[in-house]
Amino acid sequence: MTTRRFPFFDSALFSNCLLAVSILIYHPVAAQKLVNANLKCEYQLHPLGVQTAKPALSWELRSDRRNIQQTAYQILVSDNPKKLSQNIGNIWDTGKVTSAASIQVSYAGTALQPAKTYFWKVKTWDNQNGASDWSAPAEWQTGLFGPADWKGAQWIAYDQLPAERVTVLPVDGAKDTYRDNNILPLLRKQFTAKKPTKATLFISGLGQFEAILNGQKVGNHFLDPGWTKYDKQVQYVTFDVTSLVKSGPNALGVMLGNGFYYVPPVKERYRKLKSAFGHPKLICRLALDYADGSHADVVSDPTWRTAAGPVTFSSIYGGEDYNAGLEPTGWATAAFQDKSWRPVIRVDGPAELLTQQQEPLQTFDTFKAQSITQPQTGKWVYDFGQNASGIIELQVRGHRDDTVRITPAELLGADKMVTQKNTGRGFYFTYVLKGSGVETWRPRFTYYGFRYAQVEGGVPKGEANPKSQPEIMRLTALHTRNAAASAGTFSCSNDLLNRTNTLIDWAVKSNLASVMTDCPHREKLGWLEQTHLMGASLRYGYDIATLCRKTIADMRASQMADGLVPEIAPEYVKFEWGGDMFRDSPEWGSASIILPWYVYQWYGDRQVLAENYDMMQRYVTYLGTKANGHILSQGLGDWYDLGPKPPGTSQLTPMGVTGTATYYYDLTLMASIARLLGKTADATAYEKLGAEVKTAFNTKFFNPQTKQYATGSQTANAMAVYMGLVAPADKAAVVENIVQDLRTRANALTAGDIGYRYLLRVLEEAGRSDVIFAMNNRSDVPGYGYQLAHGATALTESWAALPTVSNNHLMLGHLQEWFYGGLGGIRPADGSVAFSQIDIKPEPVGDVTSARASHHSPYGLIATSWKKIGETFDLTVTIPANTTATIYLPATASARITEGGQPLEKHPELQSLGFADGRARIKAGSGIYHFEVGPTL
Repeated sequence: MTTRRFPFFDSALFSNCLLAVSILIYHPVAAQKLVNANLKCEYQLHPLGVQTAKPALSWELRSDRRNIQQTAYQILVSDNPKKLSQNIGNIWDTGKVTSAASIQVSYAGTALQPAKTYFWKVKTWDNQNGASDWSAPAEWQTGLFGPADWKGAQWIAYDQLPAERVTVLPVDGAKDTYRDNNILPLLRKQFTAKKPTKATLFISGLGQFEAILNGQKVGNHFLDPGWTKYDKQVQYVTFDVTSLVKSGPNALGVMLGNGFYYVPPVKERYRKLKSAFGHPKLICRLALDYADGSHADVVSDPTWRTAAGPVTFSSIYGGEDYNAGLEPTGWATAAFQDKSWRPVIRVDGPAELLTQQQEPLQTFDTFKAQSITQPQTGKWVYDFGQNASGIIELQVRGHRDDTVRITPAELLGADKMVTQKNTGRGFYFTYVLKGSGVETWRPRFTYYGFRYAQVEGGVPKGEANPKSQPEIMRLTALHTRNAAASAGTFSCSNDLLNRTNTLIDWAVKSNLASVMTDCPHREKLGWLEQTHLMGASLRYGYDIATLCRKTIADMRASQMADGLVPEIAPEYVKFEWGGDMFRDSPEWGSASIILPWYVYQWYGDRQVLAENYDMMQRYVTYLGTKANGHILSQGLGDWYDLGPKPPGTSQLTPMGVTGTATYYYDLTLMASIARLLGKTADATAYEKLGAEVKTAFNTKFFNPQTKQYATGSQTANAMAVYMGLVAPADKAAVVENIVQDLRTRANALTAGDIGYRYLLRVLEEAGRSDVIFAMNNRSDVPGYGYQLAHGATALTESWAALPTVSNNHLMLGHLQEWFYGGLGGIRPADGSVAFSQIDIKPEPVGDVTSARASHHSPYGLIATSWKKIGETFDLTVTIPANTTATIYLPATASARITEGGQPLEKHPELQSLGFADGRARIKAGSGIYHFEVGPTL
């Protein structure tokens, strides 16, 4: 679901609307009733394919009473919905458990069985002698726990890549004279069935698959399964196909594409890397349950049939070609005769099959052309107005074997035609018509980042067509991305900041795939630094818990024997430019430590720390072997900072500063993680080593006279402060040096990919959101406003929106964290886990007179709306049940503060914590509050 954007409107009206909406959200039944809602298993509503033996369960408490805290719960789990309706938990009945836990409650009932559905519900009690009714029932279905659960399913294929051609980790730039375009097959199996009470398809097709059952596409996913380190593991996807299986003859068909599994070396098609794990292959099990208690399985085996399909070229980097004349009519139906097809061959597959835990990719927004031009004869350029990840959908009419080519691109060249110079030349779609009326087609196995599409071989409907070329009835752009649910909204009274938020959001959406990609065209690789540096910005806006866990699994699979976590995961290519600088940079590899910690902090997932502790230990040990006197100088440094040269490796911050600061941060996190997991000896060792690194860092980089680190760059000083490397007595001076550097540059930023997030964090924590505003409320120097002024519709790779690099890039979007936490004022309190304690601290800075933000935390909705009129400050806040908040209001001790129109002393449920730094502090429990701060009466 995409994030909705609304124009800002009157605060009083909004407050009333917010109150009404909150009541609808939080109080679906009668007043004073405690309700449990949004029941999730492993972060998802009604998930399929749950593979863990002890899945984590969660729910949200909702009540119209204030200060609600859970005091106890009871969970019932049954394998029969009728038993559950009778309040019988025959699989697990916790009884009444005295506990405030409503998230990350580990299942501890009877051992779960594979491919089985479990039904559950929960009842809770609160601190005000309230008790809920039983929640509405929820369910989860388990996946396949081991090889035996596949019931003999085998990997099958059309053909097999010769062993000498298998290339698991190609070296970028290596010569390759081999040329090949592999067969993209159709595979089918006819079977007879009774009408099932439940039919579940467990399937993996490499590199990507699309399943068709009795002529109907299975599910609404795009580019299944998720990309993984294929030499070690592969994901499978679970579908409920009960409605598609008929009594009598049935047919299951599967189309296969290459994806990252095989990048064909075809001349004139773009090819960023040369991975060749194998040719496409399939494994599946269709499990059929019948009303009489019997069961049947249809599995992939040598009885399947196969033929070359209508997809004649498929490349994640080069595009897709489709010949509609080659598609056998009805090939995935029971009536089709496949005698001319050949038997499949049995092949080997990856050693480990894992359930697809992250959300799938799906199709979202649809864009119609805003203009169609003809810059050259026979070449038509469609402008869809938005640079986004996606595919095209073509509706065309013409003659058999007519061919239409569509080339997508982010930018236009000087000749007004599309250019792929900055994203890799040679990506296009080709459609060969079958000549039977109006034909509609969209690619299945690749995607691109584009705003424009250039059509050749066809003529737009309504235009002169003297050569009777195919008539383009319609060409649309379809935005595809990971289906992570929207978790947040933000807007304010400043138009430039709103447009900046939208600019960043399009890059975020365009780079949420089955990995967090850098860009949706040139590379599509999972560069790791952005997973932690952009992590908070991403999590404020989207529920990416499952994607984070999948990313951590990719790092675990990509870790080398010596402990190195490469900069990309899954690692599909070894970049050797400048030695190992593009493979071994601490700011990237440290995602293996930082991201699990952030997932714990944000979602309360302690298990993610336990599962990955070995990976973290091995990586931090590896960094120790690379350090020289505790200083780490390898890698890229503050990538793409703003210096005198074109962007690239760090220019303003010396190598060693960012890497060593990150190393120290790793050690402080490892000490905290070790203590949390009860590994006290490890914690002590990490604290000791961290103290040594801190001493070495300050000895080498800190100037005690100037209170500057290294060159005094924004990045050097900010990272030293954020990581806790600065002595308390020097902190204020170092922060002031950061502010002065900005002031001397007329508030222009210089920090890059690594440093900018920390620059924002340090300024916000120091109470200098005014500086953040001044730095970003402008369009005259490289930055967000500059990109917008130069026509960008998605965040670009470089601050200056250079046309020579990506113009849809995720890595510099850190300002969103400030939009939500600074302007919106929604922040996790220090030491908080999963927003169990919240700081509401809006920053009314610059010309911003109003702002509103919301974030759906694991405990429920947090929302703020504030408006400043003259000397009056209005704030409406929503705090979810089972949490507490400290609310910071801009006020002096003499100010008049009311809540709901009444003085604070009339509200015993609110606790005044006094005044500090120009703010009143108020402790509040759950509920909806409307505060007004005015001058003294």
